[in-house]
Amino acid sequence: MTAARRRAVLAVTVVAALTILVALVASRSPDADPVPPRGPVASPPPVASDAAVLVGAGDIATCEGQGDEATAALLATIPGTVFAAGDLAYPDGTDRDFAQCYDPSWGAVKDRTLPALGNHELDKGDEAAGYFDYWGSRAGTPGEGWYAADVGTWRVVVLDSNCDAVRCATDGAQAAWLRGELGAHRSRCLAAIWHHPRFSSGEHGDDRRMADLWQLLQQGGADLALVGHDHDYERFAPVNALGVRDRTHGIREFVVGTGGAEHYPITTVHRYSQVHNAKTFGVLELSLAPGRYSWHFAPALGATFTDSGSATCHGAP
Repeated sequence: MTAARRRAVLAVTVVAALTILVALVASRSPDADPVPPRGPVASPPPVASDAAVLVGAGDIATCEGQGDEATAALLATIPGTVFAAGDLAYPDGTDRDFAQCYDPSWGAVKDRTLPALGNHELDKGDEAAGYFDYWGSRAGTPGEGWYAADVGTWRVVVLDSNCDAVRCATDGAQAAWLRGELGAHRSRCLAAIWHHPRFSSGEHGDDRRMADLWQLLQQGGADLALVGHDHDYERFAPVNALGVRDRTHGIREFVVGTGGAEHYPITTVHRYSQVHNAKTFGVLELSLAPGRYSWHFAPALGATFTDSGSATCHGAP
């Protein structure tokens, strides 16, 4: 091959590579974040002196794997309040499942945990007796599954998203309680925890039954929704109850089904999904300060995926 021909081939190759790069950039959603870097795991940002820590995940303990032990090891190094976003003790949330599968790992942080009901806790048809027996007063009133707590200057509400067992519509008892809670704390930043995601790119997908409660939360000024059910990690841009981008009063949802149960695949990616990963056990660490928050996904030992960022609270409309 002559020198002139080699130069021509090189020029064509460079142009083709640039064309592909431009196409890839153009195809990204304008709301998408940069892909988290590979390589050494980034350290979490320092917690501000005026902030409180809320850290946790959902879909946690099974006696058939060690994922929950890996995430429990992370919690042992992170102070603050722990959230457990449902499906805590597989397979059925019975007394035995909690005693033999959950308690040996995440039980170490039981006294600082805010639990939420998942669907597996109801599998035995006994109104989640094992769940309420294990948690006692920490889980609110038996048979309800919703309650609230303070985490620093933030208000945190825990909801029951098992909508086949409890009404999730605006005329239900849970919605009436939520209205009162939101009305009493309109001036505060607010996070909500439940199990079934309103939006998800994972195997289970969206749960439209939570739309009414999402709407109430948005009207009350909620900033964050922390959920599980799909066994993956996903962060969304703030959206309204219909999944439309709302930069002013939208709620940012984190799917954190990474507590230890086997992973589910990502299926169809939502337009406003900003980051997702279906291969990493870990916990989401939130730094909740007056008027603002930051997040850091801490992966289990040996994993490299992470995600972090910060934002401000927006208050009620």
